[in-house]
Amino acid sequence: MNEQFSIKDKVAVITGAGGVLGGSMAKHFMQQGAKVVAVDIRQEQLDKQVAALKEYGSDVIGIVGNVLDIASLEKLADDIIARWGHIDILLNIAGGNMPGATLDPEQAFFDMDITCWDKVTNLNMNGTVYPSYVFSRVMAKQGKGCIVNVSSMAAYSAITRVPGYSAAKSAVANFTQWLASELAIKYGDGIRVNAIAPGFFIGDQNRAILINPDGSLTDRSKKVMAKTPMRRFGDITELNGAVQFLCSDAAAFITGALLPVDGGFSAFSGV
Repeated sequence: MNEQFSIKDKVAVITGAGGVLGGSMAKHFMQQGAKVVAVDIRQEQLDKQVAALKEYGSDVIGIVGNVLDIASLEKLADDIIARWGHIDILLNIAGGNMPGATLDPEQAFFDMDITCWDKVTNLNMNGTVYPSYVFSRVMAKQGKGCIVNVSSMAAYSAITRVPGYSAAKSAVANFTQWLASELAIKYGDGIRVNAIAPGFFIGDQNRAILINPDGSLTDRSKKVMAKTPMRRFGDITELNGAVQFLCSDAAAFITGALLPVDGGFSAFSGV
């Protein structure tokens, strides 16, 4: 492999590693020779994921951690430094939506359970800010490091039924730009912060609103397809290369970017 794109031997912290997206990223990074710290709040899911990752090498550890708990994250950072001496990459993958914060088609905004709004915005926004707050301090001391966040198509234009998720992911996009500028100005060009904006992928959280029980597309999915020039959903593994690129030396002059991985959804007007 071209060394410019290599992440071999880099220490990568991946939050939400017990989930589908975080697990896919962790597997890919292991396959590319990175040292992976898999973080998740769910012990059972994390244990299963780490066991699977060990098939690709021994340089992986699983640590139960809460992305909304600064003290938990600071201990995590100390433990990683004690083990490997440095932290090169932070992938802020922890996030997602929940049923109570997703409006049914007949619901109005004011019918939403506001406590679910609080949970979703807190997880997706502060679940990105808090790990960045802790690990960017480590990177500032090192003079180098790379953070990749996960935003959404909702950062480009409004998507119906998911107000909390949309607001939080839009905030992630803005925070990515802010932190990228802040760290580069104060600590130099060795620290970069970028984000990906996934298009539409079928996962556990959105399957019911995109796919009917008989396997056919829902009305919502048909609208997605009409707005996606490639006319298909993405495969979760198609995010891995984009993230690796942003973490590699090939992206050395890229910071504050929001990279869509969406089959053209964000580019197409629909006409």
